[in-house]
Amino acid sequence: MDVHVLRWPASENQLASLRAEGVPRLLVVDGDVSPPVPFDDLEDWVRLPADQADVRLRADTLARRARARQVPALTPEGLLRFQGQVVTFSPVEAALVAVLVARFESVVSRRDLTQAAWPGSAPDRNALDVHISRVRRRLDTTNLRVSTVRGRGYMLTDSSDSVQELAVNE
Repeated sequence: MDVHVLRWPASENQLASLRAEGVPRLLVVDGDVSPPVPFDDLEDWVRLPADQADVRLRADTLARRARARQVPALTPEGLLRFQGQVVTFSPVEAALVAVLVARFESVVSRRDLTQAAWPGSAPDRNALDVHISRVRRRLDTTNLRVSTVRGRGYMLTDSSDSVQELAVNE
């Protein structure tokens, strides 16, 4: 993930939007200005004049932190964003994905998914399976997978994490 390097305080407006998007940020602070309090662990600063090696090390650290904490985000319009990819969903699919994203890498029961997608009504068992199948097909272009947890429900996971673990263990 790219780290945005911003001049502080000149880029204050841009900083606010990058914070809202969860983009890693390195602030290069003018020598006579107080740095802002870091917003989260994806933000750091270095004071000018700064050694290029220090700037590179801080940016690399922020990039590692960002990669370690990447979670999918679903917009109100039904757009799922993850690792630079965007996937669109129908309203029912988006309701299902919203619950899976909110409980990323945790099991979500069929009951919770059904209530999210069809509040106040209960479709037949097959309706949920059909929509989960469609969600899985749409996620094929990403590193996200919806796994069935037998007898418990479904779980949204980052499949690239398991590939990296296998590569380390081989």
